[in-house]
Amino acid sequence: MSCLSTLLLLFSLAFASFSSAEISSQVGICYGQIGNNLPVPTKSIDLIKGLKAKRVKIYDANPEILKALKNTNLQISVMVPNELINNISTNQTLANQWVKTNVVPYYPDTMIRYLLVGNEILSNPPNTTWFNLVPAIRKIRYSVKKFGLGKIKVGTPLAIDMLESSFPPSNGTFRSDISDKVMKPLLHFLNRTKSFLYIDVYPYFAWAAQPTVINLDYALLESKNTTVTDSGSGLTYTNLLDQMIDAVYFAMKRVGYPDVRLFIAETGWPNAGGVDQIGANIYNAATYSRNVIKKFTAKPVVGTPAKPGIVVPTLLFALYNENQKPGPGTERHFGLLYPNGTNIYEIDLSGKIPTSEYKPLPRPRNNEPYKGEIWCVVGRKANVTELGGALAYACRQGNRTCDEIRPGRKCYKPDSLVLHANYAFSSYWAQFKSSEGTCYFNGLAIPTKRDPSYGSCKFPSVTL
Repeated sequence: MSCLSTLLLLFSLAFASFSSAEISSQVGICYGQIGNNLPVPTKSIDLIKGLKAKRVKIYDANPEILKALKNTNLQISVMVPNELINNISTNQTLANQWVKTNVVPYYPDTMIRYLLVGNEILSNPPNTTWFNLVPAIRKIRYSVKKFGLGKIKVGTPLAIDMLESSFPPSNGTFRSDISDKVMKPLLHFLNRTKSFLYIDVYPYFAWAAQPTVINLDYALLESKNTTVTDSGSGLTYTNLLDQMIDAVYFAMKRVGYPDVRLFIAETGWPNAGGVDQIGANIYNAATYSRNVIKKFTAKPVVGTPAKPGIVVPTLLFALYNENQKPGPGTERHFGLLYPNGTNIYEIDLSGKIPTSEYKPLPRPRNNEPYKGEIWCVVGRKANVTELGGALAYACRQGNRTCDEIRPGRKCYKPDSLVLHANYAFSSYWAQFKSSEGTCYFNGLAIPTKRDPSYGSCKFPSVTL
């Protein structure tokens, strides 16, 4: 064999080895930090390794976490904050400085492999950041090359609401407000740099919005006999996750980029939630997460109906239940672990432990929609010193929200801050739940099925 032939063969083998390692079917974890009771980074990294994770995503470039990840053999995704996108998009020096400060000191001992610019930017209301996203990504990519960080891929994670049509999957279409000006340039960049389109995919939310239409087992990847056939492509689906992934593949194909690889940057199922949140329980969360691991670690690689045999790297959301995340109760209950580091349910991200070896799960009690009235009241662990501000906020919203707790009205006495807040929170929620208002109030409020009304004081309620 000639020297040239030998060199070509060695190069081919090296490239194949690098490519296969880069897109291995190892499942990872999203390490969020929106909580005031979470373990320190060194402890958290030990817990991540105990889960047998091979990848980890953080939502910033926290130096303590990056130091703790040194020499762990975990592939790491680091995030450029949303608020820097506009400035970086027009300032290469700023991009260089960010990479020099937040990546270079840790690389390669800390195995940073992915730089994610922003988080679900296209889910925000229309603004200039949408159109500065791809220029910012290009600037960060230039910085990566400048500093010789060749193994790092650059992209941005997007939520599934980037699609305006997703059913059937073959009808997958990007939203008209982003298709030409954002998605095409983004996909062109990803295709040219051999990076990934990072997507956040949650069958839970699709199912919870239509629980009488979508079969629960189909959403949990647990279906034995429910299938959906796409009349446009002729493909048959056995689970909702594959449907959602393939809708993105078809949307990319529709704009001329059928071969850009996908990377699931987040997926998961809540282990608890408010009384109004169907199907958020430990049984469903464990079933979904275990089935996702089984699917994406299968050998040979399964892929999806539209892309059989294609690896889709996947990150489960999230490491912990994070008690300071805003929004509905489910937002604070996506963890695999409680903040004290104990498992919410048994799980092995390597996929090597068969599900038959796990202990039985608690029976689900909220897989059917709750029917009846619910109220929004002060939580048992609420910080009473913060109630005054939350009460004042609720009373400023809507129409006559707090009339009944004014002096001389039916709900004024007893003159109690907690009782007044109960009324204000319930009154606020009754007016605004239908328009995405939540029973949260910075962690002070919880929904309840127990009517807090007393005597002639009747609290407004939400009827489900």
